[in-house]
Parts: sequence; C-alpha cells; structure tokens
Amino acid sequence: MKTPESQGLKMYKSILIIGLFVFSATSTFAQIKLAQTGAQFLSVGSDARAAGIGESMTANALGSASLFYNPAGMASLSNEFEFSASQNRWIADILHNSFSIALKINNDDRYGVFGASMMSVDYGDIQGTVVWPNDPGFIDTDILTPTAKMIGFGYAIALNDKFSVGGQAKYIGLNFGYSLYPDAEGNPTLTKKNLLFANGFDFGTLYRTGWKTLAFGMSVRNFSNEVKFEEEGFQLPLTFSMGLSMDVFDLISETHKGHNLLVSIDALHYRARPEQVRIGAEYTLSNSFSLRSGYQSNTDETSMSYGFGLNLFGINLDYAYTPFGIWNEVQRFTIRFGI
Repeated sequence: MKTPESQGLKMYKSILIIGLFVFSATSTFAQIKLAQTGAQFLSVGSDARAAGIGESMTANALGSASLFYNPAGMASLSNEFEFSASQNRWIADILHNSFSIALKINNDDRYGVFGASMMSVDYGDIQGTVVWPNDPGFIDTDILTPTAKMIGFGYAIALNDKFSVGGQAKYIGLNFGYSLYPDAEGNPTLTKKNLLFANGFDFGTLYRTGWKTLAFGMSVRNFSNEVKFEEEGFQLPLTFSMGLSMDVFDLISETHKGHNLLVSIDALHYRARPEQVRIGAEYTLSNSFSLRSGYQSNTDETSMSYGFGLNLFGINLDYAYTPFGIWNEVQRFTIRFGI
C-alpha cells in the first residue's frame, strides 16, 4: 500500500520531469525571443530579505511574499494572517513598491493558504517632446508620469508534510503616458493614451526531503501569451528557476543553540537573457537578528548584495544594500508581521 509520503514524492518527481521538459523547451524558444520581452519590472525584486541573499528564494519560504518568487512557499505560513510591504529604491530614482497578504482559513492547513500581491512602479517625471519644424526639431510638451502595476491572487497548499504546490494569476497594467499626433491641419494637438494590459501566471513546487533541512524548489513565473502594443508583439519576462536550500549547521549538530546558517542556491533560465546562478547565505541568531549576503552571476553592473534583519515583538524589519556600478547603489526596505 502506498503511503501519502511515497505518493507525494512520486508526484514531485513527475512535476520535476515536466519542469525539466519546460526548461528545455523554453531554452530553445528563448534563442528566438532573445531580448524581446516587456514589463521587465516583474523581474525586479523588492523584498529586502530576498535581496539580501541574492534573491535565491526558490527553495525558501517567505510567507505571503513567496508569491513574488515561488508561490508554493506560502503553504508553510505559520500564522493565520500575514502582511508584507516593501520599497525598492531602484536605479535612476525609480521606486518599486510591493505588498502581499496571506490568509490561512481558521488557521487550518487542510484548506491551504490564500494570498494576494501587488506591485507598483513609479518611474518619476519625464519631459514630453514632439517633433516640430524648428531648429532643434522638437518642442517640449507636458511632463509625463509613466507607471506600471500588477495585482495577483494566489493559492498554495501542503499536500503532505514534505510537498507543497502553489500558483498565482496576475493582471498587469502599463501606462506609458500619452502621445501627441497631428490633426487634419498638421498641428500636433490630438492626444492618444498609451496603455497596455496583460495576464500572467506563476506556478511553483517546494519539496522538503526529510533529511535534515534540505529542501528543493521549482518555479515558473510570468507565463503568458504574446502581448501586442501598437504593431510590436512581446511576452512577459518568463523565468524558470530551480533551487535548493539547507541550514548547513545541521551538518555539524542537530542542536544549534540558537544559531542558524541558511545557504541557498538557485539556477535560473530566462526567456530574454543569459542563464544565471544565485547563491545566498543568512546567519540568524536566536531568531531575532540576521546577517545576509548574496551573489548573482551574469549581471552587468552588480553581483554582490548584503542585508540584515530584525525580529522585534513579532514584527520583521529587513534591509538590503546592493552596489550597482555606475548607478551607485540600490536599497530595499521591508516590514512584515503576522497574527
């Protein structure tokens, strides 16, 4: 007779095989679609804890914020309700804000965990221009304020004590401001709003092996059909990732006396950029103070990241700092609490 654990392991192996097939298929397709994706803000992480360990989060649970990395991680929510808010002070004075909530009905794992997420990007003010028959060849128009938004709804459930699955459906809106174009007399007085909307989906699995704290994860993010803006078509930034994580102090002793050292490694395949490896480490003392560092390969302006976290009276405060070459630095802040 098959036990629930053996059935869960068999299911995970099946999903892993499917994931490898998807990885191979997207590898071939990415060679055709190289550098032809849009809504790149979906690839920028805002969570400070994740950023501190190089965003190697595929095999790590992050509560409600798991919706931004691997939705299956939300299944291990320890509270009945959790809220998370992050701000990413991105390059060129761009602000990325993200929010997420998660709810476990009656604090009962049998019903799974429901969640919602939101991202909002403020690109700042941009001076609008229009072609004009003068010496410079243009004149200034109004100030443009382009924005990008995403709202998602997700669900995750632990099928047994080792294996979890999760997914998220999301709706994306892009506002590129407006354009001026000529009327019948040739004067640029008519306006056109440049708006774009799209749907995307995320899927993920998380498997805790049962051997110490070793865990494996897999996720597919930003799966979508082709989106068309004016006459150009593109797809969302599809990302396939596989990762593992473990508290390496388990290799020394099962009783750490309040010390933990989480190490995680992710391998990522993108539709429109080279493959990437992410490595992160997080040292935690007495579940109250954490120091973090991470590394990302195949990046132009940055590779290392650093951060720390505080757990005060059930409220988690996280900060991450990323040197960013000619752009100086990127800073992220997160507050997270649960009840």
